[in-house]
Amino acid sequence: MAANERFRFRNGCLAALGALTLLAAANLASAQANDRCPRLVSNLPSPLQKVSLRLAQKKAEASVTITFIGHSTFLIESPGGIKIATDYNDYVRPEAIPDIATMNRAHSTHYTLSPDPSIKHVLRGWGEGDQPAKHELTLGDVYVRNVATNIRDWAGGTIYSQNSIFVFEIGGLCIAHLGHLHHTLTPAHLDALGRIDVVLVPVDGSFTLNTDGMVEVLKQIDAPLAIPMHIFGEGTLQRFLEKMGQIYEVQRHPSPSIPMSRELIPKTRTMIVLPGR
Repeated sequence: MAANERFRFRNGCLAALGALTLLAAANLASAQANDRCPRLVSNLPSPLQKVSLRLAQKKAEASVTITFIGHSTFLIESPGGIKIATDYNDYVRPEAIPDIATMNRAHSTHYTLSPDPSIKHVLRGWGEGDQPAKHELTLGDVYVRNVATNIRDWAGGTIYSQNSIFVFEIGGLCIAHLGHLHHTLTPAHLDALGRIDVVLVPVDGSFTLNTDGMVEVLKQIDAPLAIPMHIFGEGTLQRFLEKMGQIYEVQRHPSPSIPMSRELIPKTRTMIVLPGR
């Protein structure tokens, strides 16, 4: 090979190597920017399961406290002391004033038009006009985002993207509150949710999605831990638990509050029923 040809070949190789290096760096930066609740092949242990390197390298985290207040309202408290109230409304509220209140608009038991003015962040699950809500909030050791879903209107029609599943990323956990969910999830919903460790699920089977549909949603999300809400009495709860007994181990917890961390996540699919009003 002539000297000038070797020179061009070497420069071409260096240029290609430089381009590949830049592309790899861009892909790494993109992956790091989107490393929020990365979705795995399965959330349950398996010798062949893909794992998140970020989570595998994390040290033990302090626990998150989840308290069932009632209906669809939970008080979620982070290790850093941030308080979140889900589906905050005028009827069922935690005694503590939350730092963050999330809402959905299906019924007045899921939102309020007059939230306590001392709440720092009020996140509504619906947007203005036809636009979906879009939330990405970091407060202390908490990151909150939403995935827009549809709801039924009073005439039996569909209002698109005007309800939200809220996802709370706290202490290494990814917690999803399904809100007033009315339909099963699309691949786009599941990709937006990412990996979910704890799912707070409405079990009424009538006002929200029917029981068979909600069972399908839980299979789609594949969270290792599920906690029922929107219960409407023991009979309704029992009907749901009978369906879920095929895929979840059902446990009754004596207290409305439960501590949770990555170390405490069950090794098999578990549904924990918390008492609440």
